[in-house]
Amino acid sequence: HASDLKDSALLSALRHGGCVILMRHASSPNRRPSAAAAAPGNSDRERQLDGDGLTAARAMGAALKQLGIPIGQVLSSPTFRARETIAAAGLPSPEIADPLGDASHGMSRSAVAGWSSWLRHAVARQPAAGSNTLIVTQMPNISGAYGRIASALKEGGALIFRPDGRGNVQLLATMQISDWPQLASQFKPAALAAPSAAPPPPGSATRR
Repeated sequence: HASDLKDSALLSALRHGGCVILMRHASSPNRRPSAAAAAPGNSDRERQLDGDGLTAARAMGAALKQLGIPIGQVLSSPTFRARETIAAAGLPSPEIADPLGDASHGMSRSAVAGWSSWLRHAVARQPAAGSNTLIVTQMPNISGAYGRIASALKEGGALIFRPDGRGNVQLLATMQISDWPQLASQFKPAALAAPSAAPPPPGSATRR
C-alpha cells in the first residue's frame, strides 16, 4: 500500500509530522436511512456510515494512536458521513469546510474547478510542527483535485502527501482504511523507537 515509501519510512514520516492525509469517508450506503435507522445527530437523515464503516473508522483511529501518529488540524466536509468517520475514529473535532461538501450535479464547471483548487491549496499547506493534518471528504472532490492517482481509493482510503512549504506536495503513499491496523500489527508499540530529530528525506467544529 505504500506507493513510494516502504512501510517503516512512511511510519517515520507520519510520526514526525508534516504530512497531510486526504481521506475519503468510510463505508456508507448510497441511500438515506429511515427515520428509525438514522444515527444520533443525523436529524436530516443524510447518508451515514454502515456497520463496516464504523468498525473500520474505529480501527483506524486506534491504529493511529497505537502507532504514535500525531493528528493536529482536522478539516471535514459538512456531510454527516464525513463527520461521522472522524467521530468514530476518535479524532479531534473538525473544522467544517464548505468546499469539501457534496459536489452538486447542478454546480457549474467553474464552481467545481474552484472547489478542486481549494482542496489542492489545502493539501499544500504545511501542518503545524510535529503534527499531521487530516482532511475528510467525498470521492468526487478527491478525484476532481487529483485525478488518476485517486482512482484506487476505496471508501475510507487516503492519499498521504508531504507539502514542501513552497506550494508543492510529494505523494508518499496510498492507504486503504484496512491498511492502518495492518501497519499497527506490523510495528508493535515496543518496537517503535522514539522519533529522531529530523524527518527522512523526501523519497466543537468551526466553519471555514
